[in-house]
This record gives sequence, C-alpha cells and structure tokens, in this order.
Amino acid sequence: MKIVSLVGAGGKMGFRCTVNLKQSEYDVRHLEVNPEAVKKLEESGVKLSTKEEAIPVSDIVILAVPDIALRKVSASIVPQMKPGSMVVALDPAAPLAGHLPHRDDLAYYVTHPSHPSVFNWEETEEASRDCYGGVLAKQTSVSAIMHGTDEDYEIGDALTKMIFAPVTKNHRITVEQMAILEPAFSETLCSTCINKVREALDVVVSKGVPREAARDFILGHINIHIGVLFDEIPIKFSDAAIKAMNRAEPILFKEDWRKIFEMDDVMEQIRAITE
Repeated sequence: MKIVSLVGAGGKMGFRCTVNLKQSEYDVRHLEVNPEAVKKLEESGVKLSTKEEAIPVSDIVILAVPDIALRKVSASIVPQMKPGSMVVALDPAAPLAGHLPHRDDLAYYVTHPSHPSVFNWEETEEASRDCYGGVLAKQTSVSAIMHGTDEDYEIGDALTKMIFAPVTKNHRITVEQMAILEPAFSETLCSTCINKVREALDVVVSKGVPREAARDFILGHINIHIGVLFDEIPIKFSDAAIKAMNRAEPILFKEDWRKIFEMDDVMEQIRAITE
C-alpha cells in the first residue's frame, strides 16, 4: 500500500482528490493550512497530518495548491521527501516556470483532467450536471513524466485514474504539450472567446431581446456549432453562415493570433499566471 500525502487537501482541486482517494487503497495523509479548508476537511471526517510526520514517509506527494503558491509550498515539501518518491503536480504551469525544486532522486509527474466532454452521454441527470468531473461524469486526462521512468509513469497513471475518476483514458504527452493545451488553448484562447460570447448575451439583451429567449437560442446554436466543427454530426455550415464567419474573422481576430501557441508566448502566459 503506497503512502500518499495530499498537500492542499481542502482546496478546490484538493478536496475532489480527497473525496476520491477515500475510495482507494492508498494510505492517505492530508495536509492543509487554510482555516476554512481545514474546517471543511474536519467536518467531512478527515484527520489532518503535519508535513513533518507525513512527507518523509510518503511514496507520492500531490501538490494540490494554486500555481502562484506552488513555489513557496514546494520549497518546504520537496527537501523532506524520501529518495525514490514521486512529486505530483496538477497543472503544468508552475513546473515549467521552474517553481519546483529539482532532485535527481525523485520522480516528477504532472497530470490534469480534461473535464467531461460536451458530447458525453450520461445515464443520469445528476451525472450530466457534473460539468467539472471527478464525481460522476466520465472524463479523460492528460499526463506527463517531467523527470523519471516509464515505471514512474505507470504509478502516476494509476493515481490519475483514481483522483479524477471516472477516467476513460489518460493521454500521455509532454509537459510542454500540456502547457500548449493549458493555458494556451483552453484558457488564453477558449475561455477568452467564450467569455466574449457570454458578454455578448448582455449586449443582445440590451438591444431588447428577452434574456431567456437569447440564452436558449445561443446555447442551442453553440451545440450545433461545436457538433459541426468537431465532426460530431454529419452536416456543414450553410453558405450564409460561412459568409458571415469569413466577414467577421478579420474584424474579431488579429492576423497573428496563432502566436499564442508558440512556446515563447506560452512561457509568457505561464509567467503571467505564476508570478
């Protein structure tokens, strides 16, 4: 039975890991310092440990802390880890920014959930409402070994499938590729564009369109748009829609928007969210 220390066990991502690890065969030690998160853990029946008693005996240490705090937290955790154990980060940003102290005698594994697809078909209403994942809805994940062996990856893979369960597939990629996916693809591009769509709802309402009608209309159209563009349905955009898109693209996007996927720019994005 592997000993796992979960640092930040009561946080947004950490508590989800806490809940899933309760169903596992891992021997879990929970670490948390935020008073509200500590209260949440205690109310759920979780016994807390100190880093002095937990870290030196752990086979795996999960750093479920915000990117901006990872440098400070890991500086006090990594030196206490035993040789041959594994550091697990739940996002690629801070590791790529160099915020994890490096030791040759440790394995470094990075993993992140894809979150449930908009095209998931869940059997229950409750599962279909699990947009974040890690509770009931199926999702995939992406993972990488930043330093270590294939055997280390297998250890991390088993952990990923437990903390983000139910996981249908864990894609093995590099840490750099993971950073292209997040922040560049999912946050810098997609979150920004979708946020503008949400802001546009208020603009449309300000023009006199009833909010409920506008919301229902655009969410239904988004479903079709994604279905067409990601080859989920066997239809194409109408000629009129294509003309509207061609007219709009140079108005809405700069010609060099693709530069956000170049590693120099990705690293700038990472520095912006970790410092």
